[in-house]
Amino acid sequence: MRILALLLATLSLSACAVTSTAPRSYSNPVIDADFPDPAVIRTADGHFYIYATQGGDPIRNIQVARSSDLVRWQQLGDALPQKPGWASRTQDFWAPDIHQADGTYYLYYSAKPDAALSDNKRGLCLAVATASTPAGPFVDSGRPLQCGEGFVNIDPFAYDDPATGKKLLYWGSGFGPIKVQELADDRTSFKPGSRPVDLVPAIKNENPAEYQRLVEGAWVIRRNGYHYLFYSGDNCCGPKAHYAVMVARSRNATGPFELRPRPLYLVVEANKRWLAPGHNAIIRDDAGADWMLYHAVDRQRPRSKPTDDINSRRVLLLDRLVWRNGWPEVQAKRPSSGPRAGPVVRSIRR
Repeated sequence: MRILALLLATLSLSACAVTSTAPRSYSNPVIDADFPDPAVIRTADGHFYIYATQGGDPIRNIQVARSSDLVRWQQLGDALPQKPGWASRTQDFWAPDIHQADGTYYLYYSAKPDAALSDNKRGLCLAVATASTPAGPFVDSGRPLQCGEGFVNIDPFAYDDPATGKKLLYWGSGFGPIKVQELADDRTSFKPGSRPVDLVPAIKNENPAEYQRLVEGAWVIRRNGYHYLFYSGDNCCGPKAHYAVMVARSRNATGPFELRPRPLYLVVEANKRWLAPGHNAIIRDDAGADWMLYHAVDRQRPRSKPTDDINSRRVLLLDRLVWRNGWPEVQAKRPSSGPRAGPVVRSIRR
C-alpha cells in the first residue's frame, strides 16, 4: 500500500513539475513598442497576461501580451477583436483592466460611443467585456457601464475587497476626483442603490511642477492592513508630457485615503532617459516582492513613426517596488536603465 502511495505521488509530481527559476537579468523596456496603460494578471497555469490601450501595427482595439517571467513578452492578437455595437466606429479604446472570477475573465475599458448616449455629449464611457480565456476574444456586454461628459469615465480598475467581500470599481478622472463604486454581483453593472465615492481629488490650482492637476490610472493593492491606491498625473503624453506615479493609503478600500506632501507621495517620476512614467499595474513575484509595470516615453525614440506626435510612443517598463516606513516607491523614485535582477518566478510544467 505504501509503495502504491509513493508511486502515485511520483506520477503526480511528474505530471505537474514545479521548478524555481533564478531571477532573470533584464533591462528596460520589457516591451519596446507603444504599449500604454498596462494591466496585468497571473493565471492558474503560471503565465502572466498584460493588456494595453488601443495600438499596434496592425492596430488592435485592446493589446494583449503573455509572459512566463514578467521579462520576456510575446505580443498576441486583439483581445477585443469585435468592437461593441455602441462604439463600432470609434478609435478610442483606452486603459483596460483585467479581473478573473468564477472561471470568467472580465475586461473593463473605456471607449467613445458612436453617438451621444443620454446626456453625455459623446464623452467616454466605461465598459466591460467577458471571455473564458485570458487572451480572449472578449465580447462586450452590449451596453456601456456608464457614460458622461468629457473623459471622466476612464481608467477602470476592478477590486474585490478582502475585508468586506464587496466588488468595487475605481475610475476617473477628467480633472475630477478618482472615484469608487460597488459593482453588482454580475460585475457588469453597478449595484442598485450604490453611489460613487470621491477618493483622490484633482488640485486645479496646483503648482504646474506638481502632478495632481489631473489624476487618473487607479490601481489598488492590500498590504499589511492598508489598501494602497496608486494613481498617476498630470499629462501622460504629447508636447507637454509631464507624468508621474503617486500613492495614497487607507485602512478601508473606500477611503478616506491618506495623502502625503511632496516628495513623499511620489512612487516614480522622470529622469534623463525616461519621460512621463506612469499608469501602473502591480504584481507580486514568487519571492514576495512587488513589481510595477508602467509606461514611459523613451527620450531616445519618442515616436513610433516620423509623422506621429512627439512623446506618443509609450513603452513598457518594469521595476521592483521597495517599501520604506510602510510606503512603496521605485528605487530612487526613478525608472531603471541597464541590467538588473528580475522577478523570481516559479514555472509550472504540465
